[in-house]
Amino acid sequence: MAISAAMVKDLREKTGAGMMDCKKALTETGGDMAKAIDYLREKGIAKAEKKAGRVAAEGAVAAYVDGNTGVIVEINCETDFAAGNEQFRALEDKIVKHIAAVKPKDLAELEASELGGKKVSDLVIEATATIGEKISLRRFACIETGGKLASYIHMGGKIGVLVELTGGDEQLGKDMAMQIAAAAPTAVDRSGVNAADLEHEKEVLRKQALEDIEKDEKKKKMPKDRINMIVEKMVEGRVDKFYKESCLTEQVFVKDSEKTVQDVLGAVKVKQFVRYQLGEGIEKKQEDFAAEVAAQMK
Repeated sequence: MAISAAMVKDLREKTGAGMMDCKKALTETGGDMAKAIDYLREKGIAKAEKKAGRVAAEGAVAAYVDGNTGVIVEINCETDFAAGNEQFRALEDKIVKHIAAVKPKDLAELEASELGGKKVSDLVIEATATIGEKISLRRFACIETGGKLASYIHMGGKIGVLVELTGGDEQLGKDMAMQIAAAAPTAVDRSGVNAADLEHEKEVLRKQALEDIEKDEKKKKMPKDRINMIVEKMVEGRVDKFYKESCLTEQVFVKDSEKTVQDVLGAVKVKQFVRYQLGEGIEKKQEDFAAEVAAQMK
């Protein structure tokens, strides 16, 4: 069967594959469009598998609020160039809205769910093949509430925030989301501070206090129990600073340094929030381009 330019163009539009790949697929399958799509998909999967070991620490964080449901998701790729790709952004948009609709309990359930007649995991594999970089779904959170939801995306997806409030207007929600993005609190208030994190901070502060005492010729000669009492007093005072940095309600409001976040909230409560920073915790490969060029020249 003769393979026309129109057939190649049609297949390319449907799959995003290159023209020569499309022509070969149609030739191999006798011009059968459905089989040609499967052929390219199979080849794409093979290409995607070769990329599975690569580090994907770029990408974008996306957020979506629909009524009483809010979603935040991080999807990774290998370069920020690919993160700006229209296909990557379209995939991200479809997935964040899909999560809001189906509300999967975890990544495994999300990847196994169907979107547009295909498993989400297959869509990610196809995107890897089409875009040419490893694409991976890293994490997501979904909040359902009878209160208010607000979201904020900073720098095109470098930082994303989803926050739940008991009330307030749209501006208050936006202000809280921006505050969380900028000041990176770890808890809403003191009751939410992780006990292990607090104890770790206290231990660091104790060591700092002991070092300060060692620099003071008079204090370091005091009895040990007296030194310990002074250290604990110093730690107690410094822990307040830790709380003011870590707890949202105690932070200085970024839009007005004369106020705390609690002053701005008034009777409104922040019930919970999720803050994702793109690539946090992923060990990025350090490229030595000079060595790479030298190796290629050899």
